[in-house]
Amino acid sequence: MPTVGVKRDLLFKALGKTYTDEEFDELCFEFGLELDEITSEREIISREQGDSKASGASDVILYKIDVPANRYDLLCLEGLVRGLQVFKNKLEAPRYRRVSPVSGEPQKLFITKETAAVRPHAVAAVLRNITFTQERYDSFIELQDKLHQNICRKRSLVAIGTHDLDTISGPFTYTAKPPGDISFKPLNQTKEYTATQLMSLYKTDSHLKHYLHIIEDEPVYPIIYDSNGIVLSMPPIINGDHSKITLKTKNVFVECTATDLTKAKIVLDMMVTMFSEYCSQPFTVEEAEVVYPDGKTCKYPELAYRKEKLSSEFINRKVGINESTEKIAELLTKMCLRSQATGVGDEIEVEIPPTRSDVIHACDIMEDAAMAYGFNNVPQTTPRTYTVANQFPLNKLTELLRQDLAAAGFTEALNFALCSEEDVADKLGKKISETRAVHISNPKTAEFQVARTTLLPGLLKTIASNRKMPLPLKLFEISDVVLKDETKDVGARNSRRFCAVYYNKSPGFEVIHGLLDRTMELLEVKSARGDGYHIQAAEDSTFFPGRCAEIFARGKSVGRLGVLHPDVINRFELTMPCSALEMDIEPFLGHTAETPLTHDVPMQEVIKHKFPTQGESSQAPSSRPTSTKTAFGDVSTAAGLKSLNDFLADKSYIEGFAASQADMAIFDAIPSAPCSTFCHLMRWYNHMKSFQRERASLPSAKSQFVLQATANDAGDDDDIDLFGSDDEAESAEADRIKEQRLAEYAAKKSKKPALVAKSSILLDVKPWDDETNMAELEQRVRSVSMDGLLWGQSKLVPVGYGIKKLQIGCVVEDEKVGTDLLEEAITAFEDYVQSVDVAAFNKI
Repeated sequence: MPTVGVKRDLLFKALGKTYTDEEFDELCFEFGLELDEITSEREIISREQGDSKASGASDVILYKIDVPANRYDLLCLEGLVRGLQVFKNKLEAPRYRRVSPVSGEPQKLFITKETAAVRPHAVAAVLRNITFTQERYDSFIELQDKLHQNICRKRSLVAIGTHDLDTISGPFTYTAKPPGDISFKPLNQTKEYTATQLMSLYKTDSHLKHYLHIIEDEPVYPIIYDSNGIVLSMPPIINGDHSKITLKTKNVFVECTATDLTKAKIVLDMMVTMFSEYCSQPFTVEEAEVVYPDGKTCKYPELAYRKEKLSSEFINRKVGINESTEKIAELLTKMCLRSQATGVGDEIEVEIPPTRSDVIHACDIMEDAAMAYGFNNVPQTTPRTYTVANQFPLNKLTELLRQDLAAAGFTEALNFALCSEEDVADKLGKKISETRAVHISNPKTAEFQVARTTLLPGLLKTIASNRKMPLPLKLFEISDVVLKDETKDVGARNSRRFCAVYYNKSPGFEVIHGLLDRTMELLEVKSARGDGYHIQAAEDSTFFPGRCAEIFARGKSVGRLGVLHPDVINRFELTMPCSALEMDIEPFLGHTAETPLTHDVPMQEVIKHKFPTQGESSQAPSSRPTSTKTAFGDVSTAAGLKSLNDFLADKSYIEGFAASQADMAIFDAIPSAPCSTFCHLMRWYNHMKSFQRERASLPSAKSQFVLQATANDAGDDDDIDLFGSDDEAESAEADRIKEQRLAEYAAKKSKKPALVAKSSILLDVKPWDDETNMAELEQRVRSVSMDGLLWGQSKLVPVGYGIKKLQIGCVVEDEKVGTDLLEEAITAFEDYVQSVDVAAFNKI
């Protein structure tokens, strides 16, 4: 969202009222804006450049207001004040008029055919008898800059030029010439330059250098002359100094050159409507004629009003209110959209002014009505639909794997999804046609030409960038690759892959193989042919001959592992052997509940629960099992429900990562909906209710969670227990023993030592120069003593110019010692230590 900075006192003066910061913040919210920051020029410069640069800055309070990106009429103080005053019913929305010159012909702008190659369109207008003050002038310039950055897309689509009409004479000519043929004195310069010289001059200008690329490589540059051959501007780079605007300027000639005519019209309308209120005849703009190469003539600005018709029922229904047609017309009028009821049913006629180019659909009008009504005033209602939230199964599986792979000693890496063609083809010993890679049609750099088809190159490049790290290097990544797929609407699909590499002095194939076994164990896939997984020898140009295996799971190939080919290692600028594993993890998801979980429900729930009557029970057999005994206890009791609730605290399903018959069995065993006390159970219970329609298609349970009913469980029909005791002494004694055992277990568990998280850190300690006593420096570093800190080996590593840095390792307890604390303690020896960097950080 664009941010507009306005002076608070100037804003309140224009509004005719003084607000507190809280009151103005509330007013902005009601109008659909946001007061982002209250600051000053001094504070901004101090924050960005330091206190020394802010010494002469102003202390005037500034309001930074966030404006919707399509509300170009609110990008300056004038439009902001006008909109707020109309919103508060203090001002009627003005009507903007295009008028002819009082005397003589309108100003003309001739476009030549040469401009077709660079910027073919131009529009123009005149602000006659305008009065500038310093504040108005600053706002005028700032609006141009805001429009350039917003709708003009940094001048690539539209460039605005404003000129003192009294210093130039029409008609004007918009043409294009070779840069060597253009010569003029640019704005705020003292001598003339050719266009070629200007391009070199502005390459170092912090403001203008961002626009040079728009025309820099073109054979001709656009240029605007007056009838005397004076250069007005060289769009989109710079205006001429001859026609620059000052506070004494009375007549302003506004021109916009563009590659998009529609946006040029919008920009011209915004410029003239915002500042026409300062003309001798407020809100009038003098027209200008634009003559095209084919002789066609158009008059600008258009200042076009258009009318739309819609029903109040549409607005009431979409917003969720119930207001009369007349009331809605009043609300729209407050948003500068003059509206009135036509008298035909509930139809409303809305007039859209030229300042509201953001209104392109009936929904935009409805949004303005909601804003004028007040979002906080819209009555709260129960949604007509409900959804049951659920983590995407693939992402959940990914997160679980990441944690366990990190625990296995591998470090996760995240690489770019785009890479070069060489990375996925030549460097891996493959042809680009074999990779099924999706190509970028207009790549900006050679590094990002295709979407990656494998994760392996990214990990190998990461290792190449960290070759100096202590060996072995063990990295993994779980991310998406993109593959061509003609069966998809877009011709490609994402595939979630898992890739791991082991880089050391020996290949370490057994490490990668062990990681595969551990991964399959986590995925609950047994090592067996058929329903399990197995590996078999395969040939792949990426891997060393005879050192590659293909991974099969449930009869399908899911990936490969092996020792990388020496040529592949050399192409990635590596010097030691490397083993790698890459596999697709999507086949291990199994059943995923992709059926919609959205159902229509009544606005008000009249009957919360409907229990079957005795007659209904006899007619339809109950789907509930005869037992409430489960692996979590008796779910007809509070203790059993609590046990199940604790189990579901970090799980979405009873087993696996998707709903199954195990969930349905437990669901049926619960006699009634659980109370809100068991929040995790209640969440799971409501989720399972949404599966009732497709419960038959859910996969079968791997384990039995509901226990068979016993003879004692069926005793609900009889009031007499023939084999039980006459009192409850035995059951009370059983409960006491159970509680005692639970207490003993909890006490025993609390005495177990807690797992202490530790990390291995390698620090680079750099001295000031080559004269620093490194032995003394190391002694000072080792003198740092903390609870949970253990210093290890160290060595001196050459840096350059005779300077050596101290590389020292240590082991820390994560909860007691942090890297920030270590760095602060070491840099305290400021006579010896220049800086401290963390060279490596590994969890133990």
